[in-house]
Amino acid sequence: MLQEKQSDRQQRLDNFLQAVEAAQKVQDDIMKYGLEAAHLYCDDVDGDWLETWGEDEDGQQIFVELVTNFLQSDDLVAVRVRKQLKDKSLQEIAVELEKCLSLSEEEDRIFAVKNVLAGSVAVAESNRGTSSDEIDETDLLDLAEEFIEKLAEILSKQ
Repeated sequence: MLQEKQSDRQQRLDNFLQAVEAAQKVQDDIMKYGLEAAHLYCDDVDGDWLETWGEDEDGQQIFVELVTNFLQSDDLVAVRVRKQLKDKSLQEIAVELEKCLSLSEEEDRIFAVKNVLAGSVAVAESNRGTSSDEIDETDLLDLAEEFIEKLAEILSKQ
């Protein structure tokens, strides 16, 4: 056990020393090459990244509009989501859901959407003096999964 702690500490120290050495090398390269040192560390220094800056924001805006339009529809899932999140505007809901759906793992997305849905319920339940433990987690998970499926359908049509 004692040897494991020492080897763990030694490993962390080695990692720290490697990071310090790497930082010193970057600093030395900047002193030696000036701004040209960026070419040593960045793949696309001369690319069009500056011209395309903010284009992903346009994609986010389009997504928010699509979700908002869906939430205004008479679709059963949209109606259930609106009912669940009645204290929030459609724009707020769409922005929160965009963050959830940007997660890479499907399971993470589902639970993030469920948490958005549950957050509103937890506030409402606490205002009524009841416990948020009474919330049916299964129903929220089902609604989150259905909602993600509907959005996937909508986005695939775009």
